Amino acid sequence: MPLPPIFNAAMSAGFSALFTDFYSLTMAQGYWKNNRNNRAVFEMFFRRQPSGGGFSVFAGLETLTEALRDFSFSGEDLAYLDSLGVFEKAFLDYLKDFRFSGSLWAMDEGTIIFPQEPLIRIDSSLIEAQIVEGLILNIINFQSLIATKTARVVLAANSGSVMEFGLRRAQGQDGALSASRAAFIGGAMGTSNVLAGKTFGIPVLGTMSHAWVMSFPNEEDAFRSYAALYPDSTVFLIDTYDTLKSGIHNAIKAGRTLAAAGKNFGVRLDSGDMHYLSVEVRRLLDEAGLSRATITVSNDLDEYIVETLTRANAPIDTWGVGTQMVTGGNDAAFTGVYKLAAKDDGNGILVPAIKFSDNPEKTTNPGIKQVWRIKDEKGLALADIMALEDTENIPEKGKRYAFWHPQADYRHFYHTIPAEGSVEALLKKRLAGDRVLLPSPSLKDIQQKVAKDLKNFDQSYKRLLNPHVYKVSVTEELRTLKLELIKSSLGER
Repeated sequence: MPLPPIFNAAMSAGFSALFTDFYSLTMAQGYWKNNRNNRAVFEMFFRRQPSGGGFSVFAGLETLTEALRDFSFSGEDLAYLDSLGVFEKAFLDYLKDFRFSGSLWAMDEGTIIFPQEPLIRIDSSLIEAQIVEGLILNIINFQSLIATKTARVVLAANSGSVMEFGLRRAQGQDGALSASRAAFIGGAMGTSNVLAGKTFGIPVLGTMSHAWVMSFPNEEDAFRSYAALYPDSTVFLIDTYDTLKSGIHNAIKAGRTLAAAGKNFGVRLDSGDMHYLSVEVRRLLDEAGLSRATITVSNDLDEYIVETLTRANAPIDTWGVGTQMVTGGNDAAFTGVYKLAAKDDGNGILVPAIKFSDNPEKTTNPGIKQVWRIKDEKGLALADIMALEDTENIPEKGKRYAFWHPQADYRHFYHTIPAEGSVEALLKKRLAGDRVLLPSPSLKDIQQKVAKDLKNFDQSYKRLLNPHVYKVSVTEELRTLKLELIKSSLGER
């Protein structure tokens, strides 16, 4: 799906390749100058789950695919680079024809993901791989964060109806659009963002503001006027003055007129004690014979508030969530990184590469890898296995393996892959240059994949407090390779 002009507002043509970190361009010139533009393979993965959760949602792939196909330097871009006085004219001439010509491998958008496992693989020239780094991390990190946050809210609501109301608090225009897309993937039923509705086909939703109510001589007139305009989608905001003394009673008066015409309606609470108020509002609606009327709540909600109200059996039908969902809340960044996994040895042979660090968390797993998801006979996910990309490394059903912790070389477990279960390769080749190899599913299909995938994981991985840690492991062969490269980097023999 072509992305809207708002994404390109700061770009002179298409997706400007200036959307990269400065050091990517200075290194690219160095590679070009030193004739070091050989083949390289980079992988993107993330280091920890946001919000202390037990899972994340992979989002942003379609946006990234479109961007990579259109990523180039315009004449104005090159003129700007020239003005910096850093880049040689011959290098700028080289960038005139820059296009991503490598291959993109990725998991399906909407896949449930875990730390350390590669989500994306870029196989291209070193210069290309370096220049697209910032683009990849920006798109995938943000959309995965918001999709994950939304999925947490939806689960907290016991899969209830969640509306995304975050436009006015999102990080800029492009952030608001990306957040709406990602929130829908995570399970939101719709958005208040009209442009997102037009662009992505997301249902647009809304009620009324306090200003509407305040602009009328009285609350009842405001409600009756709105009901007359929108009899099929009326939701009365009942806390402008006093929820229980006036708001709900005026809503009942206007609502009875709708009900007499065979129309349903709802009320919204945007302040106060949501549990107490929702219980009282439900009681008053039922006593008035309006049991079909729905209750929506908003007011800086997050997954913890939603879960508390859900467990207390608050009679809430729909949740309007904005700030905490489209910004990521207290954990406002996804920890995705992009690291070199393999490189040309100068003779046309790819050899594994490793980043070694005194911090074990930052020591990478070397080589070109595939991620295999192991499920039992009922389709329940048991573990993800990282193995070197090789036909001989496909885990076999019915066979017993030793699987090792991806960061600690001493922690491992033995597991026999269920003979009646399944072994699924998660990374698939998506893009070769500008040629799309796999069709993009609809946004609704991606949303349904998230919901379906979450059902394939035990509840212990999805709980908000102290979730169980899902097993992500490496094979014996990958562990051995990693240890050998670490010893080599330390000069050990």
